[in-house]
Amino acid sequence: MTARLSLYRKAEQELYKLDRSVKAQFYDFCHNFRNNPDLPGLRKKKLKGDSRIWSARVNQDYRALLTPTGVDADGAESWLVIAVRHRKDVYEELQVAVNRVTGEIEFVDLAVVGDSALRRVGITLTPAEPEEQAPKPKAVPEPEPAAPALLSAYDAGQLRGLGVAEQLIDLALTVTTSAELDQLVESAPLLSKDILYGLAAGMGIDEVRNEITAPVKLDQQPDPDDFATAFSRTKVTTVDDAVRAVIEEGDFRAWKVFLHPTQERIVHRHYKGPARVSGGPGTGKTIVALHRVKHLAEQLPPGHNKPILLTTFTKNLTTDLRLRLASLVEPELLARVDIAHIDQLAARVLGENTAPGRGKQRVYDHVALNEMRQLLAELDDRRWEPEFLLEEWEQVILGQSVPTRFDYFKARRAGRGRALTRPERNHIWKLIEQFTARLDKLGVETWGQAAERAARFEIERAAKIRARREYKEEIGGKDLIHRDDSSGMRYIGYRYRHIVVDEAQDLRPAHWKMLRAMADPDQPNDMFVAGDTHQRIYDHQVALGALGINIRGRASRLTLSYRTTREILAEALRVVDPKTKNEKVTYDDLDDGTDTLAGYRSVLHGPKPDFNRYDTWDEELAGLATTLSTWREELSTDDKGASVDPSGRIAVCVADRDMVSQTMYYLATKAGITCAELTKDGPKGDGEVHVGTMHRFKGLEYQRLAIVGASDGIIPRTSVIERYRTEDPPRYEREQRKARSLLFVATTRARDALNISWHDKPSPYLPI
Repeated sequence: MTARLSLYRKAEQELYKLDRSVKAQFYDFCHNFRNNPDLPGLRKKKLKGDSRIWSARVNQDYRALLTPTGVDADGAESWLVIAVRHRKDVYEELQVAVNRVTGEIEFVDLAVVGDSALRRVGITLTPAEPEEQAPKPKAVPEPEPAAPALLSAYDAGQLRGLGVAEQLIDLALTVTTSAELDQLVESAPLLSKDILYGLAAGMGIDEVRNEITAPVKLDQQPDPDDFATAFSRTKVTTVDDAVRAVIEEGDFRAWKVFLHPTQERIVHRHYKGPARVSGGPGTGKTIVALHRVKHLAEQLPPGHNKPILLTTFTKNLTTDLRLRLASLVEPELLARVDIAHIDQLAARVLGENTAPGRGKQRVYDHVALNEMRQLLAELDDRRWEPEFLLEEWEQVILGQSVPTRFDYFKARRAGRGRALTRPERNHIWKLIEQFTARLDKLGVETWGQAAERAARFEIERAAKIRARREYKEEIGGKDLIHRDDSSGMRYIGYRYRHIVVDEAQDLRPAHWKMLRAMADPDQPNDMFVAGDTHQRIYDHQVALGALGINIRGRASRLTLSYRTTREILAEALRVVDPKTKNEKVTYDDLDDGTDTLAGYRSVLHGPKPDFNRYDTWDEELAGLATTLSTWREELSTDDKGASVDPSGRIAVCVADRDMVSQTMYYLATKAGITCAELTKDGPKGDGEVHVGTMHRFKGLEYQRLAIVGASDGIIPRTSVIERYRTEDPPRYEREQRKARSLLFVATTRARDALNISWHDKPSPYLPI
C-alpha cells in the first residue's frame, strides 16, 4: 500500500536545524514511507497519550511523528509529519488536535515547556522509548513558593474562546515570568503564541479577539474529529514535490514563502474597496504588500499589459521592492506589474500631457524655501514664517487643488494647527500668488506642484472615462466609435486594475488624488495601502476618506515584529510613546482617527541596547570607532569559525549630512574603517560600514546599528522648533512628533544590536 506524505510547518522549520546527514536520511525515510508505510524497518507505532500520533524510525536516533489525515480517491493513505525529534525527546503525552477557531491541525509539544511550569500543573512526561536504566521524569510535581501569574487577569474560558490550544491553557495561566512564557510558546501553534504574547504585552481581550483571532476564525465551528477537513485547511508542504527543496534551501526558502496565518488572510482577502494594513516596524507590512501583488497577479486574465501598480515614496525603496518581488513571482507575472516610485509616476503623467520643450525643471523643497525667504525679505513681510507658508501651500492649497482665493477661504485645514481668519487667508493667498509667479519666471516647479498637476490630469482623464461609461449606459450599448473619435476618447480606460502602496504614510495629498484617479473606484480590490504613521518622517498629513479613498471597515493591524528584538523594541516604543515622562503623543491613522502600537511586540531576544555619554563630539567618534571595530571582529567569523565578510551588516545613523561627512572622515582616517554613504539611490561605494542620515534608513535593516550625535539640540534641532513653542503650539507639537518618528525609525532598523551615543546632554526623546 502506498501513502501520501506532507510536512507540518513546524516540522519543516525543525528540518532546517538538523545536521545535513539527518536531513538526507529523513528524505530516504519519506521515500520508504510513501512506498510502504507498514514497512517493518520503520517501526511505526502509536503513542499511548494520543492514539492519533504515530512514531516512525528515521535512523537510530531520530523519529518522525505523524498523524493520519484520511484516504484519497486512489485509496492511498494520507499522513502528515508533525515533528522530527531525537528519540529521547519523544514523550507519550504529545498531542495533536483541531483548533476550535481556525479548524486547522495543531501539534502541541510539551517537551519544550519549562520544568517549573510543568511541575506547577502536575504534568510528568513519559519517554516513548525509555532507556534501559530507569528514566528520569521530565517533571515531578512538587510544591513551589507561590508567585503571581503573568496572565492572572484572565481565565481558562477566555483563553479557550480566543483560540489557545486546549493543552496549553492551564500551563499559560500558571507561568510567572516572561522567560517561562517564552519556553511555553517556543513550539506552540502560531495562533496560541500570538494570543499569549499579545495578552502579556498588554493587549486587552477585545483587541486580541479583533486583531488576532477574528482574521483567522472560521464562520462555523469546526468538527474536532474531522482530520481530513482540518488537513485541507492546514498549511503544509507536500513531500512528493517539495521536500528536497525544503531541505536544500533552508531558511531562505522559508522567508520567501512564509506568511503568518493572520497575514495570509489579509493577502488573500477579497475587498470591495480600498483596504489598509498598518503595524509597527518589522511586522511584515512590506511582505504583506508584496504577497498581495503576487496574489493579484495570479488572478489576472492572460495578457501583456501592466494592470497592477506597486509604488512607494522613494527611489531606493522602489529598487528594493523590485528585487524582493522578483524573488516571489515568476518573470511572466513580474512583467505584469508596473513598479515605480510616486514622483516617477507623476513625472510620467506630466510627460504625456506636456508638449516637448515646455516642461519645467523640478526642484526640492529646500530650493523653494529659499525662494520664499527671499520673497518675504524683499517685501519686508515678517508676519509669517517661510516654513509655515510653504507648508500651507503644499498641504492645503496644492493638497486640495484649491483653484481660487474664494475656495481657499473655505478650505479644510485639519492638522495645520492655528486657525486663520478670513483677512489672514487673504494675505497668505496674495503671498502664494507672488511666490508661484516667482517660480514660474525661473522655469521651475516643486515636486509638490508636479504631483498636483499630475493629479489634475488624472482626475480629468477619470472624468472622461466616467462620462463615456454613462453615455454608453444611456444609449444602451450602441456604437460609440463616432463619439470616441470626436472626443479623443478611443481606447482610454483606467490605467490600473489594482494599486498597491508601501510606506503610505509619507505620500502627499496630491499623490493620493492622482492614485485614486488611476484605478476604477467601482471595482473591487482597487487599492491596497500599507503604512505606519508612527514612522512618518515628512509632514504630509492626509485623511484618505476626504480624498475619496474609503478604508473604513477594511483596515487590518499587524502587531508581531519579526525583525527587532524585544529588548530593542521596548526602548524604541518609549521614543514614540513616552509614558514615563507624562507626555501624550498621538498619531493619526491616515484618516480622521488615531493609530496605536498597543500590543506591538517581538518574539526575538537579544542584548539590551547600549546608551553611552561622551563629553565631546571627538570623544563620541572615538567611542564609535571602538564599537565598530568590536562588531566587525565578532561578525567576521560564523558559528563554525569560518571567515565571513561583515560588509553591509553594520551601519551608523546620524542626524544630518554634515555629521555624515565628519563621521566617515574620522572612521577612515583615524580607525581604518571603510564606509559607504547611504544616498537616495542606495549605498555609494563599497565600504564595509554604511553611514547615512536617519531619513536614508527608511525601509532598511542592519544586523548591528549605531546611532551617534543623539544630543539635546541636535535631535530635535531646538534652534528650529523652539520658536514655535509659544508662537504656534500645534506646529510645535507636530514638529516634535515628526522628530520622534524619525528617531523611532532609526532605532528599529537594528536587528540584533543597537548602540546609541551622545555628547553633552542627551536628546529629550531618548528613553533614559
